[in-house]
Amino acid sequence: FNSPMAAAATGSLSPGAGEKRHWWNSNRKVVERYVREARMLLASREQRDVAAAVGLLDAALAADPRMEMALEMKARCLLSLRRFKDVADMLYESIPSFKMGVSDESSSSGSSENSSTGLTRERAKLLSGGGEAGEEGAAVKCFSVADLKRKVLAGYNRNVEKEDQWRFLVLGQACCHLGLMEDAMVLLQAGKRLAAAAFRRESVSLSDDIFSFNKFPLSGDDNTNSNPPKSDSENVAHLLSHVKLLLRRKTAAIAALDAGLYPEAIRHFSKILDGRRGAPQGFLSEIYVLRASAYQSAGRIADAISDCNKSLALDTCCIEALTVRASLFETIRCFPDSLHDLEHLKLLYNSILRDKKLPGPIWKRLKFQYREIPGKLCSLGSKIQQLKQKLAAGETGDVDYHSLMGLRRGCSRTELERSHLLLTLKHKPDKSAAFVERCEFTHGDDADSVRDRAKMSSLLLHRLIQKGHANLISTVLEEEAAEKQRKKNAIPAASPPASVFQGIFCRDLAVVGNLLSQAGGFNRSIPLKYEALSC
Repeated sequence: FNSPMAAAATGSLSPGAGEKRHWWNSNRKVVERYVREARMLLASREQRDVAAAVGLLDAALAADPRMEMALEMKARCLLSLRRFKDVADMLYESIPSFKMGVSDESSSSGSSENSSTGLTRERAKLLSGGGEAGEEGAAVKCFSVADLKRKVLAGYNRNVEKEDQWRFLVLGQACCHLGLMEDAMVLLQAGKRLAAAAFRRESVSLSDDIFSFNKFPLSGDDNTNSNPPKSDSENVAHLLSHVKLLLRRKTAAIAALDAGLYPEAIRHFSKILDGRRGAPQGFLSEIYVLRASAYQSAGRIADAISDCNKSLALDTCCIEALTVRASLFETIRCFPDSLHDLEHLKLLYNSILRDKKLPGPIWKRLKFQYREIPGKLCSLGSKIQQLKQKLAAGETGDVDYHSLMGLRRGCSRTELERSHLLLTLKHKPDKSAAFVERCEFTHGDDADSVRDRAKMSSLLLHRLIQKGHANLISTVLEEEAAEKQRKKNAIPAASPPASVFQGIFCRDLAVVGNLLSQAGGFNRSIPLKYEALSC
């Protein structure tokens, strides 16, 4: 080690290591300065200063991407700026549904590999190292990989450090505003539980002398504020209770829908949509699609189409809403509109295959997987071909307006007018965008575009209802005129009711009267009502 070559090598390496250490020390000072300046800007709580703090934190994270303090400050800044999508993009690996999707994909790929070899991890039989195949008792019992994974994850969740607790609360609030209610409930409950456990651990080491009336003033003190600002824990508690309420109503509605209790399902869905407190845009779009399915099962086609229109106004790429609306138009034999929705679906499926990824951000939960797209596209192509053949055969004017307006065949004019009045008032284009007021948007500009799309789709539905009313009222008037003519033609065939002469006649006078009527050419007897008297 004392050779000149070794000394030269050591001398050549030592300057590089020293330069690297010097660069890290200076870089760390710059990062700490960025974080300190960002904390000073956040103290003012103004939107402009918070946005400036985000820029400083981005610079700090560019130098040190794993700095936990900078990550927490940036996430809280984005949450205060209502940039919930950016929060989810930054912390998407901690979203429960994303973890479940990744685990499901890995398990499905693993199961496909194991099925090809006819052997699974859980059912594998491990033999002892002695090589005695005849002794079955010598075989080592295989442990469960799934149970081990579950225990490791549970232990990880129990041993979460204090600096990682903010991820649950911040990401839970962001998921709630993005419409991921199930993920929000899991994250907020975990964050609340971890915060309570951390507070209990800290309170054990505290003495009784630190609790004073200065920190906890009396209620009768005049200096106390009557309306103190809510803390983060109170906001999280209120948000969690609201999320649980929405999920309970959604679960009850889906259970009623599966049980065939369609009016009950519609009532529960309407409670969510018409509540006093608004709901996120993505969650409302999902609920509108579910209520449209309930309306379709109950035979209320116009209401179902209206809910699909609202869902597509909130989310233009909602595949479920397009599928339901296309089936509704096909039910009432409105083939051009059904073909238009199916063509839109085909464009979405082709774009998914072109981009080789599902639409939307990576953390967005969808009800289908990428490998199902080719099969869906094949069945969709055959459906489009069938509709084109029907249109080529001239089946365009035979629209079932009775099903559209919820009327039976041969309905009366009163029933038609009543149904038309109710549908016109309910789906009036001027009031079609009222649901936007109860919707919570991530960006302020989204409300105007959603309102415009809702008015346009409602106008098309209004025109379809008016066209149906005009068609049905002409049919009803023709039926009434035919019935009136039929009654008019049936009157001469029957003998008209003759007037009855009431009096006191004897039987001989009655006979004389009948003879006189026959002699006079009336050819019919005069009805008489008489009492039994004799001459």
